[in-house]
Amino acid sequence: MISLVICTYNREKYLGAALDRIAANDCPVEDYEIVLVDNNSSDSTPEICRSFAEARPELNFRYFLETAQGLSHARNRGIRESVGDIVVFLDDDSMVEADYLRNLQRSLDDCPQADAFGGCIHPLFESGKEPEWLCKWTYSWVSAIDLGPQMQQFTSKYPIGANMGFRRRALDRVGDFNTSLGRTLKNLMGGEEKDIFARVKAAGMQIWYFPDIRVQHVIPESRTTRDYIVRFAKGIGLSEYNRCKNIGTGAYLKRIISETIKWDATILLWLYYQITARPQCGNMLVLFRWNVTRGLMGLEKQ
Repeated sequence: MISLVICTYNREKYLGAALDRIAANDCPVEDYEIVLVDNNSSDSTPEICRSFAEARPELNFRYFLETAQGLSHARNRGIRESVGDIVVFLDDDSMVEADYLRNLQRSLDDCPQADAFGGCIHPLFESGKEPEWLCKWTYSWVSAIDLGPQMQQFTSKYPIGANMGFRRRALDRVGDFNTSLGRTLKNLMGGEEKDIFARVKAAGMQIWYFPDIRVQHVIPESRTTRDYIVRFAKGIGLSEYNRCKNIGTGAYLKRIISETIKWDATILLWLYYQITARPQCGNMLVLFRWNVTRGLMGLEKQ
């Protein structure tokens, strides 16, 4: 069975549509379950879930309230409550395609060596237009990923949380998400996904990209502003600071060296975008890197 875990916090605007898109899948209902983890929402999330369950009695839909605040806590609750041998995490604003589950099962059958996996995520900008700073190097800032049409192993990258999953055997080996990492309320810290995938890889297991499991990820206009990018970058830096400090001094020094290399690349990209008359792309890359570095050095707190 496939367990689809959706963790939500005050996202009534998108949650109903996300659930409806799952229900529209052309997959036998006995082959999957939906595990909804409500992380203390104060909006109409419980009512939306109740109405969905009543309207779709044929579905295996279960609702849980997780009172420990934080995305990692909610995801770990989803792992505990789910029963499938495949555990998929979708965001509460991830809109799956109608063939998502069928393609996922086929991909898993074709790639039995995949212990963890991620799929294609296309941004769905609520404003109807892409931000001016969007380019190849900033695509992941809007939780988007597209590695092309071929199934392949993740090497330098990892799957993104809006569309990722694990075989139960992998989670049994590496354990839960690190609750000292990840978003809590309005802070934009992350790192819990990178941390768990790094543990999967360190255990000698494989992480694969499945191009045919596709979602559209809603991006509100508020997530494309300069202020958001600054806070997002600080959150990444702080997450990396905490993650590496938890591992040890060597890991932190290695990450500092990596940050220095990334600064070299950022400067070169800034020059390229000035020359090609796209200064907004280069300027945003520098702004982003500056705030990641401040977070990584422990100079910023959220």
